Order: sequence, then structure tokens, then C-alpha cells
Amino acid sequence: MILFPAIDLVAGKVVRLQKGDRSRMDVYSNDPVAVAEDFAARGATWIHVVDLSATFEEDKDARAANTAAISAICKVSGIKVDTGGGVRDLVAVERLASAGAKRIAIGTALVRDPQFAAQAASEFGELVVADVAAKDGQVRVNGWREGEAIMADELVARLADLGYRHLVFTDIARDGMQTGIDANAYAHMAQVAGFPVVASGGIATLNDLRSLAALGDDVIEGAITGRALYEGAFTLEDALATLEGVREA
Repeated sequence: MILFPAIDLVAGKVVRLQKGDRSRMDVYSNDPVAVAEDFAARGATWIHVVDLSATFEEDKDARAANTAAISAICKVSGIKVDTGGGVRDLVAVERLASAGAKRIAIGTALVRDPQFAAQAASEFGELVVADVAAKDGQVRVNGWREGEAIMADELVARLADLGYRHLVFTDIARDGMQTGIDANAYAHMAQVAGFPVVASGGIATLNDLRSLAALGDDVIEGAITGRALYEGAFTLEDALATLEGVREA
């Protein structure tokens, strides 16, 4: 199981939102590259980077700052970068691939532009990742601000046909809240998708990671954690050791 420490970016700053709400934002660092280097030094092999300024369609300067940060993070030695946020055309996919990203998440376009989503999967293969977020079972898009008349189960069931083999599933109600996870919800999504899922949203304790890892690599590919690390609920070292312990048990 892969642990993805998260770096969410707004105008080049490292932030975390509560339930994806832009007005409920905490800033943790003005130096995202230093945060990435610290994660790498402490044992991370992957980092999950989200361009929230692109997601929220913020101004040119904010987006340029994030683009520069993502490019620099991709150059940090020893880590692979999984990134997304506002990826809605092939130009964005190509830009991130050229920067060195090893996974590129596509979210809103899965619903709003399935032709592009399928084309991206066809042309870029496992480089692209389906990014599905839901609240009360309903898919949310455009930075989670808008609901769609489609349930998560229905969308996730289509992913394999679109060509996707990686899925990040976010439980919006728990994201950034440190309320703990619903492991069964992720197991269900993996079953619907037909391939393992990366769990995102609500990880609060090492027991949450144990619960996910115990489901097995054929169910849970990885887990994304942000606020719990930044606010000291557990250390990255302890999280990695916990996952290694489950693997060896």
C-alpha cells in the first residue's frame, strides 16, 4: 500500500481545506518544495500534489505560482509525483507529463467531457488516474462545488470502459476533518471499479491506515493523508512503519 503525503497548493502556498471549502483554508508553508524535500527525506516515495488554484480557476499569477511549484516538486530526488487539479484538456496532461509527473488525475472531465477523459486514458495509459469525489453518494465536480445527477457507483463502474486502471476516491464529508475513515466505503468502490482504490479523506490516526492496509493490496492501492501529518496526529515515519508492519504480519 502506497502512502501519499499530500501537498495542496493555492498561489504557491501549501494549504489544507476543510471539506474542500476554499473559505476554510489553513496555510502550512510558503515553500512547497521544502515540504516535498522533507517528505522525501523522511521516507516518502510518492507525493500527492493538488493544484487548487487551477481547480478553482483563480487568477493567472496564482496558477503560475502553482505550475512553478509542481515543476520544482517533480524534480525532487527520490519521489514520484501524483498530481491533478483542473486537468480538463490534453494540453494540461501533456504539460504535467513533461514536468515529470508520474500520475495525473482527471476528475471533473470524467463527467463533463467523457470523450476527453477516454482519449487521455487511450493516449497516456496508466499515467492518468480517475479522481472521483462524492458526498452522500453523489458525485461532486468543479472543485467539489457542484453536484452532478450521477451517483459515485455509476461513474466508478464506467471507469474501466473508459480505460482507467487507477482510482482516487474522496469522501468529501470527511476530507480535511480528521474524523476517521469508512474502510468499507473504499472496499465497496474497489469492488465496483474492478481494481484497487486510493483512499482519500478523513485519515486521522494510524488505526485508519491499519484498517485500510488490512483490506489488502488488491482492494486498497494507497492512501492520501494531509492534515493529520501537518498537525501532528502522527508522523510520516510512524505511518510508513505502520504500513510496513501490516505488510509483514
